Amino acid sequence: MSTITAAITAVGAYVPDFVLTNEILETLVDTNDEWITARTGIKERRILKDDSKGTSYLAIMAAKDLMAKANLDPLEIDLVIVATATADMPVAATAAYVATEIGATNAFGYDLQAACSSFLFGMSTAAAYIQSGRYKKVMLIGADKMSSIVDYTDRATCIIFGDGAGAALFEPNYEGLGLLDEYLRSDGIGRDFLKIPAGGSLIPTTIDTVKENRHNIIQDGKTVFKYAVTNMADASEQILKRNNLTNEDVNWLVPHQANKRIIDATASRMNLEEEKVLMNIERYGNTTSATLPLVLNDFEKQFKKGDTIIFAAFGGGFTWGSIYLKWAYDKK
Repeated sequence: MSTITAAITAVGAYVPDFVLTNEILETLVDTNDEWITARTGIKERRILKDDSKGTSYLAIMAAKDLMAKANLDPLEIDLVIVATATADMPVAATAAYVATEIGATNAFGYDLQAACSSFLFGMSTAAAYIQSGRYKKVMLIGADKMSSIVDYTDRATCIIFGDGAGAALFEPNYEGLGLLDEYLRSDGIGRDFLKIPAGGSLIPTTIDTVKENRHNIIQDGKTVFKYAVTNMADASEQILKRNNLTNEDVNWLVPHQANKRIIDATASRMNLEEEKVLMNIERYGNTTSATLPLVLNDFEKQFKKGDTIIFAAFGGGFTWGSIYLKWAYDKK
């Protein structure tokens, strides 16, 4: 029996219609387009304005886009994983609802949360299910409605985040394509530097926590930036060394879209040419769990079968890592 690897065979995406530009943010907080662009590389981000819709809506739309493009029967899907930091609600799994809503009634589903590394870690999880031989089609969706946890009077965070979703289908491959190696790490030292203070079991929701505005995301920007630059670059360098890859072997870098300066530092450590570094941060901002699949969807037509792609991400917790994958198809 040939060795099974887990390959991405289709992608899909969805972003809301409303565009929150830097110019609009200038009317909300003390900031300006030049300052935001210079420090983050972000020009605009998408926002889901309908308060009656949550992260599940974004995930469902991305899944439907993938299924339409791939002509995929949802009854063939074995597992739906929703990578997210903004689940619809506590306890009830967003993925279970998403699977039902897209017609994947033969699938089981659950959520995976590792902050901005959620999709990266989800790739490892999806691949393991495929490589086990027990499952044939695993849909991994990265989706976040970050606008639901952002304080739009806090200029340190409101300029960064946007809403969106992306999906990838993992299937068995016998040609040596797909996910070939991973270097995944975490360090609890980051617990206090990027978080939502209240609403969990440690500090349950009370009238006071709501009044004190403790249910929105906060971060120590300088500390997070320092750790992100170092660890994303280190992980990417490690994955190259472990697989005897040089910069010439790498066709594309798909980095988490948190900050253009972090992406540039990672690419510099890998000694990659600018044209190999894929970015859409200017249009979407940081969509957390959705950044990696949104990049895959936006640049899908450029990928060729056999291309070497390096993924890298860093998130709260701290969580981070890098994945080495060979692309499995040419876009028709």
